[in-house]
This record gives sequence, C-alpha cells and structure tokens, in this order.
Amino acid sequence: MYDSFTSQLAGLDLAGLSIAPAPFNETDFPSGEASAQTLAAVWSDLFSLFADTALEADAEDIAWGVVNLFHRAAARKSASVDRASDEIRALLASADGSEIHTGNLEEQIERAQSAEASMMAFEQMREVAASLYLDEVGSSWKPFTGSRPSHSKKITSAVVDARDFLRARAERRQAAHTPEGTPVVFAGGRASFASNEDARTYADNIWATLDRVRDQVPDMLLIHGGDGKGADRLAASWAERHEIQQLTFALDRRLGARAGFKRNEQMLSLNPRYVVAFPGNGVTERLVIEAKARRVTVVDRRGPLGTSPRTSTGPSD
Repeated sequence: MYDSFTSQLAGLDLAGLSIAPAPFNETDFPSGEASAQTLAAVWSDLFSLFADTALEADAEDIAWGVVNLFHRAAARKSASVDRASDEIRALLASADGSEIHTGNLEEQIERAQSAEASMMAFEQMREVAASLYLDEVGSSWKPFTGSRPSHSKKITSAVVDARDFLRARAERRQAAHTPEGTPVVFAGGRASFASNEDARTYADNIWATLDRVRDQVPDMLLIHGGDGKGADRLAASWAERHEIQQLTFALDRRLGARAGFKRNEQMLSLNPRYVVAFPGNGVTERLVIEAKARRVTVVDRRGPLGTSPRTSTGPSD
C-alpha cells in the first residue's frame, strides 16, 4: 500500500517541505530579543533613507510591504503544514504496520512540526515589524485580504502521535482565527476637521472613550468595520497598542446599498456588551437604533469632535 502512496506523491510539488530533522528547541530560532533589535535597526536605517526626499510620501507603502514579507513567509509555512498534514492522513489510511511505513510516518510528522515551528517564528517577526509599522505610520497593520492569525509560540520536543498532531493542528488553526473576549462594537465614519488641533481632539476622544470601556470590560474584543481611514483606523491603532484582539467586518460590496446594514446585523449578532458610536452616516444611526432595541448599552459619542451629545449611557465620562 505504501508503494501506491509513493507513486501518488511523485506528482506533487513537495519543494516547500524540509527534509532535515525538525528543530524543537527555541534556541534553534532567532530569539525574540534578537529579532526585535535587528528589525528595529533595519527599520530605522531604511526609513531614514526616505526622510526629506521625493520618496518620503511612499514610506508608508514600503513599511506595509516590509511587514507583509514576514506575513507571506508565515503563510507559506502554514501551507506546508497543511500539505504535510494531508500526507500524514494518507499514510494513516494506508498503514500496514511495517517498520518502513512507520518510519515514513514519523519523518512526515517531523516535517510538519518543523514547518509549524518555522511558521510561528515568522509570525513572531511579523508582529515585531507590525509594532514598528504602528509607531511609524500610526495605524494597525493588516493584510489586504484574509486574517492576521497568531498561533501558539510554544515549541515542544515531545514525541507526538500522528492522530494527536492532526487534532492539535486543527485546534490551533481554529483558535488562531477565533479571537476570544467580550464583544464591544465600535462604529464611526470618516471626518474632516477645521484644524490639526480639532483632529487631535477627535482622536484623543476616541482613545479616551475606549480606555473607559476597557476599564469596564478588561477582556474586550473590539469589533469594527476595518476601514483604513477615519474612526476605524484610530480605534484599530488603539487596540494594537493595548494588545486588544480585533474582529473586523468588511463591507460586502456585492450587496450594494445594503452592505452597511448587513454588517450591522453581523456585528450585533455577536451580542456585544457595548456599542461605541462616533459620528457617522445613516448606517451608524441605524446601528444605534438597533442596538438600543436589543437592549445593548450604547456609548454615544456622536457630538462635536466625538463628545457626548445631550444624553449618554454606558461607562461614565
């Protein structure tokens, strides 16, 4: 049975899988401190190069690309783990109890573990680079499409049964894409300001409000629309700095004018503790109305520059 499986593997592209024994010690990877110091130095030198030149306006795009290098590297390793996991399942299905078959199964498990450990290392580097991006640009880094998952950083040297490995892989993958915490919905649109001072006041009001909400909900999971500009961007940067998990609901453009209202339904379906509302459009107004109808506490900051209007509910000012 194994010969048949080998012939099937011959037609697959397995170039992404390492054939070396899996490294299972943290010392086999760059330490967190070394990664932070090296990336900080490279980052500083790179963006000093653009300062006061015609390329300075492009620095944000370059910064995004640097973080994306590590994100893509982690994604490739994740794909390698998936391919190895499929091969492990095939080997389990064709098990004949022979020593050769068992040896090949153990080797495949080591390859999968090695790829997963490398994936976690690249994710750690991505998070360091994302922190530098936040400091440089002032907003949270996110990929153009998909999620920014973080798997467990723990690397184990234990001997793992094939079925246990597959089960653990599935659980880690699900956990990486399933943020935990008490949902808090944040909503607000894009705004223009008469002066930089007004813009700063608006940002300060958003951050101060979120600080007070977090005092009430220490395990908050921040839910928002993921807009790269405006109030969502300010909320996302606050969450990144405070290590608050985020869940973003992008507009489904296929729904046309209904897209914003559909997103409201999706966010409220998570039964949030609070809805934090800053000035926005009719979709934001409808979100507030529906939240109150569901008896969800609304932190209303739709007054001038993100202040409380005549009445306010939720965490005290």
